[in-house]
Amino acid sequence: MEFWESSFQSKQAMWGLEPANTAIETAALFQREGLSNILIPGFGYGRNAKVFIDTGFLVTGIEISETAISLAKKHYGVDILVHHGAVVDMPYDKALYDGIFCYALVHLLDEVERAKLIGDCFSQLTVGGLMVFTAISKSASTYQQGQKVAKDTFLTQHGVRLFFYDQASIEEEFGPYGLLGSKEVQEPVKHAKGKLAQSFWQITCRK
Repeated sequence: MEFWESSFQSKQAMWGLEPANTAIETAALFQREGLSNILIPGFGYGRNAKVFIDTGFLVTGIEISETAISLAKKHYGVDILVHHGAVVDMPYDKALYDGIFCYALVHLLDEVERAKLIGDCFSQLTVGGLMVFTAISKSASTYQQGQKVAKDTFLTQHGVRLFFYDQASIEEEFGPYGLLGSKEVQEPVKHAKGKLAQSFWQITCRK
């Protein structure tokens, strides 16, 4: 926890305030599906939550960094509900949500933690609800960079562990949880001109 808190304090709103393309697309999907009550594990400082809030969803977050939560409340209002803690310690409430959006988080966890996160999210979905994860792809330029610590898992020079997904690992980890489909997407780095887009998987499941 101390690593993530100190790292966030030094970077603040490092990704800018514009939501990721996958967040925009997911909000549109949830709206078409008539969903209303949304959980965002790995809430950060709220840049991806804004598109859901602006579209009229009731949003609850989970975030380990107190600094990030404070920044989110500064930008999006003090009434926004964000549980303070690690996603691996879910659930934080007994609520069921009809939509869950988890951006660029699952690939930061080890195998046991990934399984728990996916299972916990599925458990908090209403029947018919949707959950959408974005996870880094083996097509990403950073694949196989850094120290290899496990299968398809590398430790970056900044000390961040990344698990890179392919179709097989998606089927293995998300298949038991109502996997509807997955697609590779290029997520542009909107806050930094000239930076290449990163390759992610957009993974959708229905309960």
